[in-house]
Amino acid sequence: MIIDIVAIIMAAIMIYHIRSKYTAVGRKEIVMFFYLYMITVFLEMLLVTGIIPTSSIVYPWFTAVHIGLISATFWCLLLNGFVGFQFAEDGTPLSLWCIRISSLIIFLIVGAISIATFQNLGPFKANNPGALWIFYFIINGVAFIVYVISQIILVVNTLDDRWPLGDILFGTAFFIIGQVLMYIFSVLICDQVKHYVDGLFFGTICTLLAVMMVYKYWDSITKEDLEFSVGSKQNVWEVKELMVDDELSQPYPQQQQQQQHYQHQYTHQQQPYGQQYQQQQHPF
Repeated sequence: MIIDIVAIIMAAIMIYHIRSKYTAVGRKEIVMFFYLYMITVFLEMLLVTGIIPTSSIVYPWFTAVHIGLISATFWCLLLNGFVGFQFAEDGTPLSLWCIRISSLIIFLIVGAISIATFQNLGPFKANNPGALWIFYFIINGVAFIVYVISQIILVVNTLDDRWPLGDILFGTAFFIIGQVLMYIFSVLICDQVKHYVDGLFFGTICTLLAVMMVYKYWDSITKEDLEFSVGSKQNVWEVKELMVDDELSQPYPQQQQQQQHYQHQYTHQQQPYGQQYQQQQHPF
């Protein structure tokens, strides 16, 4: 439960920083991924911690919603991988609604398959969840792999900086390690630590680290136009300090007039008397 609360707080912090980058490319698209992740973690906390007991009649429905949100989150991440290629201009209704509608469709399809499997409706059986397994593992895994490959291609072909590749590799490593610990070594970990924690604990941590790498990668490849930004307070203060220094370095208008008057008197006194007389007699 503590890890889920930490994950929700970290997701909220990342959402805040994304929304503060007002002119960053793909800001509105990527923030939908973090919203879906935060909602997914919240539902996971309700299901895993026993707040919604397994004996409750609503437990299968909440589980179906949770599985549908997981698939929708992967789908949203996949579509965000194509935002950088500018197939549709980021921030436009076409780009935003394509992600929203398609993610909703994926959520409804996977959620319906999940509840049908849990209730043994039609061809879907709880003891043989083949269709649900395909969506949960195969399709989600393909979406993750395609996202990683597309971002590697984007960095290599369009960016001079190669540091974002490190964020991609670390995020991929965290995600794979989390899945292995959660689905392969969970029972072993649970037995070794006397049932205090299991693979889900470490899997949630690794998933959070992978999501944080997604944010760090997006932040590293997007640059904000500071001229139109109102969220960067440090830069605003730096500009103000420079303006104050410039104002202090420039004399006031009265001081400028006094300096010009004194300089005129000084140069007038330095002229020979003959020239002064000629200037008075022949001013033009």
